[in-house]
Amino acid sequence: MTDDMTTQVFKEEAFELLGELETSLLELEDVPDDMDLINRVFRALHTIKGSGSMFGFDAIAAFTHHVESVFDMVRNGAIPITKELLTLVLSSRDYIYTLLESTSGEGDPAVGESILEGLRCIVQGESSEDAPADIAENETAENAPIVVEEESESVIPWDNLYKIIINSEAADDVSTEALSPLYDELSRVGEIKSEVVHTDYENDSAHSGKWWEVLLLSNTDSSSVEEIFFFTDVPIVVKVKELNIDKLQEYIAKAKKESESVSSVSETSESSVASSSATAAGVGAVDGDSSVFVHSPEEKPKGPKKLGEILIDRGDLTQETLTEVLADQKPLGELLTAKGVVTRDKVDSALAEQSATKEKITRRKMEVASSIRVSAEKLDFLVDLVGELVIVQAQISQVVGEKNDPSLTVLSEELERLSDELRDSTLGIRMLPIGSTFSKFRRLVRDLSDELGKEMDLHTIGAETELDKTVIERLGDPLVHLLRNSIDHGIESPEVREANNKPRRGSISLSAEHSGGEVVILIKDDGKGMSKDVIMAKAIEKGLVAADAELSSKEIFNLIFEPGFSTAAKVTNVSGRGVGMDVVKRAIDSLRGRIDVNSEEGKGSIITIKLPLTLAIIDGLQVQVDDGFFVIPLSLVEECVELTRQDIEEANGQQFVNLRGEIVPYLRIREWFDIEGELPAIEQIVITGVEGNRMGIVVDTVIGEHQTVIKSLGRVYRDVEGISGATIKGDGTLALILDVPKLVRTVVAEIKAVG
Repeated sequence: MTDDMTTQVFKEEAFELLGELETSLLELEDVPDDMDLINRVFRALHTIKGSGSMFGFDAIAAFTHHVESVFDMVRNGAIPITKELLTLVLSSRDYIYTLLESTSGEGDPAVGESILEGLRCIVQGESSEDAPADIAENETAENAPIVVEEESESVIPWDNLYKIIINSEAADDVSTEALSPLYDELSRVGEIKSEVVHTDYENDSAHSGKWWEVLLLSNTDSSSVEEIFFFTDVPIVVKVKELNIDKLQEYIAKAKKESESVSSVSETSESSVASSSATAAGVGAVDGDSSVFVHSPEEKPKGPKKLGEILIDRGDLTQETLTEVLADQKPLGELLTAKGVVTRDKVDSALAEQSATKEKITRRKMEVASSIRVSAEKLDFLVDLVGELVIVQAQISQVVGEKNDPSLTVLSEELERLSDELRDSTLGIRMLPIGSTFSKFRRLVRDLSDELGKEMDLHTIGAETELDKTVIERLGDPLVHLLRNSIDHGIESPEVREANNKPRRGSISLSAEHSGGEVVILIKDDGKGMSKDVIMAKAIEKGLVAADAELSSKEIFNLIFEPGFSTAAKVTNVSGRGVGMDVVKRAIDSLRGRIDVNSEEGKGSIITIKLPLTLAIIDGLQVQVDDGFFVIPLSLVEECVELTRQDIEEANGQQFVNLRGEIVPYLRIREWFDIEGELPAIEQIVITGVEGNRMGIVVDTVIGEHQTVIKSLGRVYRDVEGISGATIKGDGTLALILDVPKLVRTVVAEIKAVG
C-alpha cells in the first residue's frame, strides 16, 4: 500500500471516528453519567491519537493526547460532565477535523491553544488539589497502575478481568512491536495491567515459539475483546480467558510474597523488579515504560502430565481411542443436575446464554468478513457500467424480437432477468441509511440553540430509511437551511412559549419513510407557525403577487420559496436576508423531488420533501412526438387519455380538457419544443401530478414503459427548460427526459398571469 493510500485510509477512519465522537458527546449531554458513552468518547480520542502518531500526523496526535487525558480524568471520576466541558470537546473535534482536512496537517495554533486553555481551566477548577494543573502531564488509562495499600482493600473500577494468551508459531517473524497496534486496540476497551513475553520452552506442546501473556481490565464482554484480533495479519493464535476480578488482588499479593524468589533476565531497575515480582504470579505490573520481561526456561512452571497423555506417550493408548472414551462422558450440565447442585431450568438458561454468546461472536465474525470499504468513484463507475449493460440488453431484446427466433428469445429473456437483478443489486449497494445525515443535525440544533438563546430538542425518526448516496450527499445543505429557518423563525424563546402555555423547550422532528418509489422526509416543529396574512403582505410588498390576487393556502406558503422572500424583522447570523429557501427549492428540484409547506399559526409548521430513491436508473413512460422520443418519469404519471378534435373544439381554443368533471390544463410538447409536422387525428394526453397540481402533457403516441438510464446533458443543453436529462433507447437512438415539475410550474404560472 502506498503512502498516499495509507494516509487516505487513516483519514477515512478518522473522519468516521470524529462522527462517532460528535454523536457520543451530544448523547452524553442528555445522560452525563452514562459510562458506556464516556468510554466511547475516550476510545475514539485514543484511537485518533494512536493512529495519528502512527501515520505521521503529529499535530493531531499531540493535540488529541491532551483532550484524551481530560476524558481519562472524567472516566476516573475526577471531573464531572458539564455543558462547558462538552462544548470544549466538541470544539476540539472541529479542530481535529480542520487538521485532517489541511494539506499540511497543521491548523491555527491559536485556536488549538485556546481550546486547551479552556480544558486546563476546567481541570484546575474541578479536580482535587493534588491533580496536576497541566492536562498534558496527566496519566492516561494505560499508564495508571492499580495501587494496593497494605491491609486495605483497593477499589477496582472495572467489571471484568481477562487473561489473554497470544501464541506465535513463527517466532522469527513476530516481535512485540508488531503487536503494538493490538495493544492500542486493547487499551480502547480497558486497561492493560500486565504484558509478559515468554520464549520457547523445551517439551512444551501448549506453546510453540514465542508467546505473550496480557492481563486486561475492562467493562466490555469477552466477545468484544476477541474481535480486536480478527483483523490482524500477524501470524498468532489468541485465547481469551475471563477470570474472577477478585483474583487480581490475590495475584498481586502473591507477587509480593514471591518477589525475592524470582529473577529477571532483563536489566534490573526499580520498575523492572516490581514488574518481575508480578510476573511470578502471572501478572506483570506495567509501569509508564511498559517494560517487557523474558522468562528463562526454568521459570516456566510445569505441572504433572495428565493420565491420558502418559498412556499415549507409552504407546498404550491412541489419541483417537482417548477421544472416543472422553466423548462418552456426560456433559457437565447433566452431572450437576444429577447431583442436585443446580436445577435443570438453570442449566438450560446457562446453555442458552452460552449459545447466544457463540452465535453473537460468529455473527460478528461474518459481518467483519463480509464488510469492505469501496471508494465512491469505483462505485459510480460500476453503476455507469450497469447502465450501459441495461442499454445493450434493451438493444438485444429489440433485435431478438425482430428475428422471432424461439431459442434467441429464451436467451434474451434470461439476459434481461440477469440484467434486472444486477441493476437492482448494484443500486442497492449505493443505498445508504439517511441516518448518517440526520446525526449531523443534532450539533446544528445544539449550537443554534445556544446562539439564539432558545431551548429545543431534535427528534429523529426513520434513520434506517435508505436512499441513494448521491441523493443523501446533495440533500445535506437543503436540510440545513430548513432546520435553521425552523429554529430561527419557528421556535419561540422559552419565555414566550411559557406565556403561551407551551413547554419551555421547543421540539423539532425530522423523519423519513419509504412511500412507493419515493422517500418522504418531514420536518415538523411546534413553534409559532406561519401567518398567511404576513406572507401575503410581504409578497405584495415585493411585487411577487398582485394586491387583489386570490391564492390557496398551499400557494401562499409556497411563496416563501421565491427568491429574496423573507418575513424576518431583522437580519441575523442565521436568517433574514431572503437567501436560503429559494436555494432549497432549486436543490430539491435538481433531485427531481418536490417540497410542500403546511402551517398552522400558533401550533407549528410541517415541511414535506418527496425524493426519488435513486438518480441513476428510473422507470419511465416513453412517448413520441413526430420523429422524436421523450421519457416521462413514471412516478409522476397518473393516467393516459385521448385528445380528439372534438375535445379541442369544445374547449374553444383553450388548452383544457374535461376529465370526469375536472378541468385539467395541458401543454403540447410539439409547441414547447417547436416541433414541425402534421398533428395526428387523435393525440394522447399523459396526466401528471406535481405538488398537488394536475397537468396534461400532449404527445402524438404513448409507446409504453421504459427502463431509463439517466445520462446528464452537456453544457450546451444543460439550461434548456423542460429537459432534465437524456437516455439511450434499445435501437441506439436518443430520448430526452422531460422535466415535468418545471413544465407544471410554467403552466400554473401562465394560468395565474391570465387570471
